[in-house]
Amino acid sequence: MKILVTGAAGFIGAHCVLRLLRDGHEVIGLDNFNDYYDPALKHARVHWVHQQVGPFPLLRADLVDSDALVALFTREQPEVVIHLAAQAGVRYSLDNPKAFLDSNLNGFLNILENCRHHPVKHLIYASSSSVYGANQHTPYSTHDSVNHPLSLYAATKKANELMAHSYSHLFGIPCTGLRFFTVYGPWGRPDMSPIRFAQAIVQGRPLKLFNHGRHQRDFTYIDDIVETIARLLDRAPRVAADWDREHPDPSSSMGPWKIYNVGGERPVELKDYLALLEKHLGRQANVDLLPLQPGDVLNTFADVRELEHDIDFHPQIALDEGLRRFVAWFREYYVLPVIPTSLAGNASRPDEPSPIRSRL
Repeated sequence: MKILVTGAAGFIGAHCVLRLLRDGHEVIGLDNFNDYYDPALKHARVHWVHQQVGPFPLLRADLVDSDALVALFTREQPEVVIHLAAQAGVRYSLDNPKAFLDSNLNGFLNILENCRHHPVKHLIYASSSSVYGANQHTPYSTHDSVNHPLSLYAATKKANELMAHSYSHLFGIPCTGLRFFTVYGPWGRPDMSPIRFAQAIVQGRPLKLFNHGRHQRDFTYIDDIVETIARLLDRAPRVAADWDREHPDPSSSMGPWKIYNVGGERPVELKDYLALLEKHLGRQANVDLLPLQPGDVLNTFADVRELEHDIDFHPQIALDEGLRRFVAWFREYYVLPVIPTSLAGNASRPDEPSPIRSRL
């Protein structure tokens, strides 16, 4: 198929492009290479994809540039759109709310409008586990209400689901929303905990562990995310035959619209996650225990039974193995010294780490 991937230089986007090209699809990428974090990492991801499978068309444009998007859709006529571009960051939304309105709302509207006027077989778009907000009942189910977001970021993701629903109902656009749960792995975003924690550990800096490390996260390895997307490509949603207007199900619709959770099914307390990261880095963290931050969700845990039923897949990579792969990439990309992986004293450790040549 001919597939447009937005956010193609992003963490999930680059991995997704690589998988789709390996599967023989024709891929067109879109990314604005903004400076929310160092664009050098985004360029490095694209170079990595080029090394693996060769170059692919990649347009540098912003989602809010409606003229650029119209020209792209008119020229390329994609069959499927995988919309991964967005302004991310729960805490960043507290300081820069307008960036979220521009990218996550206006930008998503431009995607929907182009899918309307240049009909596609399937629009797959990224939502987030953040939409569950103040919900306390776990595992989180797509059948649950998500009316209490705790951050503007989460509110924009819920808004994306509602916007997609309206366009699906009005114009028959098959739309699948994926609520990702704490995605991690090689080439991850530097504002997320794996890189932030690893940098602090190897540099000997204090590591801030909020809520005293007691809250849980359902970590999901990047390969499991990409496998899910690949399996959903030709499984566009249909109208739910049993949809009941008197008792509407939040996860399906009278239009071709569907929501799935994509999570690891193995929630882990942050202090235990940190211990695994310490093991693979071969150094102990200097931990600063702090209270819960504004906007943070206490615990996340994905109910993925519907996804398993529909595409016969559940996450394969356990956290220990996923962090081992992440640390191997982290060492290579950030040019870390070789540090023994044992914290039990079976191998000697240097008194001081070599300097890190950080690209961030």
